[in-house]
Amino acid sequence: MPERTAPDGGSTAAPPLLTPPYTAPSRFAAAIGAVGHAVLSPEGLRELLCLGADSLRALEPSWDDLVPDAYLRDGGRYRKRRYACFTVEGDEVLQTPHRAHWQPLQYNALHGGLERWFEPIQAEVLALPGWAALLRWLGSVCTEVVAPEAPRWFVECHQFRIDTTDGIGRPTPEGAHRDGVDFVAVVLVGRRDVKGGETRVFEAAGPNGIRFTLSEPWTLMMLDDARVIHESTPIQPLAESGGCRDTLVLTFRRGGFQGP
Repeated sequence: MPERTAPDGGSTAAPPLLTPPYTAPSRFAAAIGAVGHAVLSPEGLRELLCLGADSLRALEPSWDDLVPDAYLRDGGRYRKRRYACFTVEGDEVLQTPHRAHWQPLQYNALHGGLERWFEPIQAEVLALPGWAALLRWLGSVCTEVVAPEAPRWFVECHQFRIDTTDGIGRPTPEGAHRDGVDFVAVVLVGRRDVKGGETRVFEAAGPNGIRFTLSEPWTLMMLDDARVIHESTPIQPLAESGGCRDTLVLTFRRGGFQGP
């Protein structure tokens, strides 16, 4: 297939993707404890969830029903989302009353200090077996990493679609950041007709970092938020009709949700 040419004469073809450094499923929690981050392949995720591919794919159509993010302070129109909150304690997964998403300026210089009331994730999506299974398993990973504690986890769930409506989409408009929680899980749900979107993870208190591209649906990256800083680079379209990148971001925090 021939490369398309950008208006400035450059190529719009996607550069080669950097393969994520996948961790063996048996070592996933240990890797997070050792270096503060780990990436799980789609096959590894299904193995640890004890779920078939269809259970996860059943969640995917809901990304077509996200609503525009009305709080983008950079004036962009490239982000759609929905939001929900849960507590996870052992095998118990409970949805909490809908609440505003809030972060301090310390962790989000662009949107910190602002109560953001996002539209809720649809009830029929939350009722799918794959949803509770994912939260329950991630809660167990968090607990294993912080053992011997067995805390209640306060979980914020964000469905994101970043598109190229404006010619460019920014998965992390706030730049390289931490979230002010204990753990962050980023799941790639889909990626269509875009280039860019490279994931970068840096030590919060050191010089080292890694970079790679999440490209296979249901690849999962998990981060110890106190130990690493993360970002994703902007995306650009590869097709005339544009493209998008869909993710599910889940944050786990002890002691309660962040609030003003």
